[in-house]
Amino acid sequence: MKTLTYLIFLGLSLTAFGQKNTQLIQLSGVVVTEEAIPLPYSTAYNRSLKKGVVSDFYGFFTLVTQPGDTVFFSRDGFQTSPYIVPDTLKENRYSIIHMLVRDTLVLPTVVVHPWPTRSQFADYFVNMTPYEDDVRRAQKELSGESLAFVAARLESDASLASGNAYNTRNTRLYTNGQLPVNNLLNPYSWAKLIQDWKEGKLTRQ
Repeated sequence: MKTLTYLIFLGLSLTAFGQKNTQLIQLSGVVVTEEAIPLPYSTAYNRSLKKGVVSDFYGFFTLVTQPGDTVFFSRDGFQTSPYIVPDTLKENRYSIIHMLVRDTLVLPTVVVHPWPTRSQFADYFVNMTPYEDDVRRAQKELSGESLAFVAARLESDASLASGNAYNTRNTRLYTNGQLPVNNLLNPYSWAKLIQDWKEGKLTRQ
């Protein structure tokens, strides 16, 4: 019984001694590209401790390791690169600059066609209108005739009526003692004329 108790006590003592002398190292650094540009949001994974971190926007990372641990750095578009923590470190902090190499993949050429068959493509090619593009359609919609037609169909609201009254009063004050303004150059008058003509108000009685 005494021997068993002694062995249990010795095992617990060795376990506590081993845990007490386990060296932890705060590994910090920056992940960069081949051009020494910081690589943000890279992954640093410690395979020995099964833990990992993600670097910040400036490529900076920090994680807890032990001497001899293997840390794998990875990021999309770059080759996964391992790093072994030195087992001869005497301090509990260590800084590195780790470089990742771009992963170049050569993919086969893919040609995308919007038409399933050659006959559909030939039919579209024959019947297409190459001069009716987006720019020409926009120019047509923004022409003077189109804008005048749209303006003639708009009804006057309270703000527009108030604005017209305000502008009329200002014009009357500005031209006080002078010849009246020629409404032939007033776009609102033209819009009102077109609207009255469309509504049939200009028909002879």
